[in-house]
Amino acid sequence: MARTFTDAERRILAIVQKDLPDTLTPFADIAKAAGPGVTEDMVIDLLSRLKEEGVIRRFGASIKHQRAGWSANAMVGWIVRGRDVEELGRRAAGDPNVSHCYYRPSSVDDWPYELYTMVHGRSDAECAEVVSRLEALLGLDGHMTLKSVRELKKISPTYF
Repeated sequence: MARTFTDAERRILAIVQKDLPDTLTPFADIAKAAGPGVTEDMVIDLLSRLKEEGVIRRFGASIKHQRAGWSANAMVGWIVRGRDVEELGRRAAGDPNVSHCYYRPSSVDDWPYELYTMVHGRSDAECAEVVSRLEALLGLDGHMTLKSVRELKKISPTYF
């Protein structure tokens, strides 16, 4: 069943989908930006409730990894046919240099890669070390490393 939101809740959610205020009182600032009748407690209560209901997966800071020195990354496709994808995905996702891990069944014979990991490092060499570490951890020997050349678009989705 689709959840309905009040006008005040929609205004709050429209704000928190973007960059949060970099202040000592971000929830109070969100309440003020959301307009009349919205309090800091309302913001905190709404976000807490949505987290408890599973509507929000997490609420926290996102680091701009390039500015923090993590300038290299690569998408790695792994050949996993006949293997326990859930277990492999759990192990791969547990690596601190892996930000994303997806299973996408291949629909063509000449593309055998079905498990994908996004790896990050401070250099291409460090990314290669991460791939080698994952290869050993997962017990896989078939993979394709697709290095990022340039970021063309990266945004978070907005719903309100």
